[in-house]
Parts: sequence; C-alpha cells; structure tokens
Amino acid sequence: MTMNPYLAGLDLVRRMLGGARRCALILLGLAASGLTAWGALALGYLLQDHPAWRWAVVPAWTVLGFVAAVQLLRSRSRGTGAVPVVLYACAVLALLAAWSLQRPSHQRLWADDVARLLRAQVHGNRVELENVRNFDWRSETDYTPRWERRSYDLDRLTGADLILSYWMGPQIAHTLVSFEFDDGQRVVFSLEIRKERHESFSAIGGFFRQFEQVLVAADERDIVRTRSNARGEDVYLYRMQADPSQLRQLFLNYVEAANDIERSPRFYNTLTSNCTTIVFDLARLIAPGLPADYRLLLSGHFAEYVYDQKALTPGYSYQELQQAGHINARAKQADASGQDFSLTIREGVPGALARKAQP
Repeated sequence: MTMNPYLAGLDLVRRMLGGARRCALILLGLAASGLTAWGALALGYLLQDHPAWRWAVVPAWTVLGFVAAVQLLRSRSRGTGAVPVVLYACAVLALLAAWSLQRPSHQRLWADDVARLLRAQVHGNRVELENVRNFDWRSETDYTPRWERRSYDLDRLTGADLILSYWMGPQIAHTLVSFEFDDGQRVVFSLEIRKERHESFSAIGGFFRQFEQVLVAADERDIVRTRSNARGEDVYLYRMQADPSQLRQLFLNYVEAANDIERSPRFYNTLTSNCTTIVFDLARLIAPGLPADYRLLLSGHFAEYVYDQKALTPGYSYQELQQAGHINARAKQADASGQDFSLTIREGVPGALARKAQP
C-alpha cells in the first residue's frame, strides 16, 4: 500500500524537526557543561570571602548543572526532566546578575608596590609623571618604598626597549617597555594586576575579575632589577626600531592609558587586558595594520612576533637577539660591582645605546 505523498512529506518534516531538536538539546547540554565549569570557578572567586557559602553554593551549582546537562544530552527536558533545566536556567541568570554587579575600585587596601596610581600631565613637549616607582628591593619582601615625581622632555626621547620577564615557563612572560632619553633618563611602563595586601597573583583569578589593573611607571633598577635579581625570573631585553614620531606617540599613548585608569578603575583580564595586549593595542594606534597573532596570547613569544614585524634591531636572527638580550648575569654583576644597572644590562645587546642615567 502506497503512503499518501502528503502524509509522507509530513512524516519527513516531523523526523527532521525531531532530529534538529535533539541536536539543539545536545548542543545546549554541551554548553551547559562548559557553563557549569566556568560558573563553579566564578562562584569560587565571588564567594571567597564567605567560605561557608562557598562550600555550600559551589557544589550545589555543580550538581545542578551536571543534572541539567545530562537531561539535555539525553533529550529528556520535558515533564519532570524539565525541572532541573528550569532551575539551572534560573541559577545561571542569578549568577550573571551577580557577575554584572561587580565593580572595579580604587578604594582598597593595596599592596605597597601598587599602592599609588600613576598620574600624568602633558605640557607641550614636557610630560610630568607623578608616582613613578623607585623602590630599593633587597628581596621580594624586603624593600624601601620610594615614589617620585619626574619630568621628561619628549624632544629628547631617543629609543625604547622591549623587556620580557619569564616567570612560569617559556610560553608566558611579563611584558614591559622602557623608554630612553638623551639626558640619560629611562622610564619603564608596565600594566600589572593591582593586588590587595592579602592577595597573590593568580592567572586563573585574572579571568574572574579577581584583580583591578594598574599601569606602573618605574625606574629600571626597581621594576627590572626586582624581576631579574630579587625574584630570579629570566629577563630578556630587545632594542625596538621606531622613528621619533612613533616613539613619541607610543609614550603619549601610555600616558593617556595611565590617566584613563586613574579616572576610571577597570578589571585586569588574563586573556584580553594584560601586560602584552596593552603593548599591542597602543602600538596598533600608531600602525593600525598590525596583525593579530597567537603570540599575543602566548606572551613568551611576543618578542618573536615583534621581530617578524621588523620592529627589532635588524641584521640579526631572532635567536641571536634573544641570546644577547638575556640580562640576568649582567644584572647580578651590576649589583656585585656597583656598576650602573641600566648600562650594564645593555652590554652586548644589539642596538642598545650606552647613555648613563642621570642622578
């Protein structure tokens, strides 16, 4: 007996809709699984000051998310099977509401090294920086705080160096930029997490609004030496290639970024708003055609990215620049001999200028 073509068509459509519904539920189930994992971490950080709530809410959230994901993956989101799905949807909305209510602040009990915000004033060619950090670090926990007001003449800006400090393996590095003036002055800019006194850095926490961000301007003996000597990180220095107008604009971009943060606090984000992405974002204001690259995420390879953009000293392979740019031995030598730190760490670095810093 031949089926009516009309009924056969309806049956085909019904089967196709059923298949599409099952696929949609499976995708929702997978999304719920990922959201459950993200939510567990987010709740862990949101409730870190309330341990009793934390140990109750996070497991409940995880169990509810798991049950809802199973119901969706098994296409059982009707009848009683819909109850955990509906409850989970309500929990997601509550979490997103709590997440959106988080606000960054400048009013916290900050760690000493990020206690002050950089402030800048531009008067024609002269830039006045208030709260330039110049700590004397004897160890990571033993130091003499010192904050200074410094003035820089942009007409005397002669160069910039890219500095990478490796603190957790070869893939991840902290990125800094040091500007040099022909009167011997140098100032380093570094976007960092703004830790509270009880906090320590967490790359995972940086995804979950755990930290505010701060733009630090510092003397090289402070911000570079503490990494190479006090912390024992592997530090590399590369001379950057840029014309005077690009150097000037990059410096002013940092100044404006500092003032923006001072006016409006913002969260640090390990992925999208960190020490490497700010360099890229500010450089892109000068050269909009700079391509995005995975090495912006794997910041340990950022210097290689800059090399590929023809922005490091020409005439050398990247490996030669990297080998010559490793400053740790020279940084320790400067401490032992009392030599000028900035001059000593640049010995043998291709393209680096040897101008003594002024007292």
